[in-house]
Amino acid sequence: MAISRAQLLKELLPGLNALFGLEYKQYGEEHKEIYETETSERSFEEETKLSGFSAAPVKPEGQAIAYDNAQEAWTARYNHETIALGFAITEEAVEDNLYDSLSKRYTKALARAMAYTKQVKAASVLNNGFAAAYTGGDGQPLFSASHPLVSGGTNSNRLTASDLNETSLEAAVIQIAGWTDERGLLIAAKPDKLIVPPALMFVAKRLLDTELRVGTTDNDINALKAMGSIPGGYTVNHFLTDTNAWFLTTDVPNGMKHFVRTPLQNSMDGDFDTGNVRYKSRERYSFGWSDPLGMFGSPGAS
Repeated sequence: MAISRAQLLKELLPGLNALFGLEYKQYGEEHKEIYETETSERSFEEETKLSGFSAAPVKPEGQAIAYDNAQEAWTARYNHETIALGFAITEEAVEDNLYDSLSKRYTKALARAMAYTKQVKAASVLNNGFAAAYTGGDGQPLFSASHPLVSGGTNSNRLTASDLNETSLEAAVIQIAGWTDERGLLIAAKPDKLIVPPALMFVAKRLLDTELRVGTTDNDINALKAMGSIPGGYTVNHFLTDTNAWFLTTDVPNGMKHFVRTPLQNSMDGDFDTGNVRYKSRERYSFGWSDPLGMFGSPGAS
């Protein structure tokens, strides 16, 4: 449907003092705090996790050396989505000199809608990260206590029913330190940044920035801060839907990925049949994860 004069009667009248509703401030590109962005030249992208070798065994005197096999663990697939939105201005509105004001005003609104959609898409990976219906290359959701290993063991990158507090955050740091590769070798993983919804930003501030322990009468130091356990500090993501869930990014490479197939493009043309002027914004991208150990999460206790 095109924007017509009937929808903009007040804008045609003299004496109108102000137009409002399209100039709200917006949150920035919060997905950049979570995802590594790469460009894509294909209709989809795939990334395969490789398995190294197990720990070397003792070779008994006079016996043959043991040989191990390298293999692929799993493949993560990224299917790019096309995100597009547009609007049109009627030929009559253009004739009545509304073209300049409408095009400037609503192209800004279009940009805001596209940016908002990207943040919702990015956050949805975390919002659905505990759901069994949303699985990755290893057949598990992003946050799982049972990420399978080639060696037969598992890695866990989640806490169960744990609200954000000193105890749970320390437990997460300890759990990350125990992660192994596909053959059971320790990988020296460390957390990097705490990701929280707005409801937990004050809790995060107290946990990471106070010198002494939070909520106690003891004079103990805040070990999380003193040891630099979360070197990236914390950041608030306003598009997280669970007010109790919290997350940690880690230094494990090839974790959370954002592939850009087509950057944001804006275009306009005239429709011959109607005389309307049409505007369109379009981009194509995908959000997901390759190695789930790039993130750690807790759904909270309530």
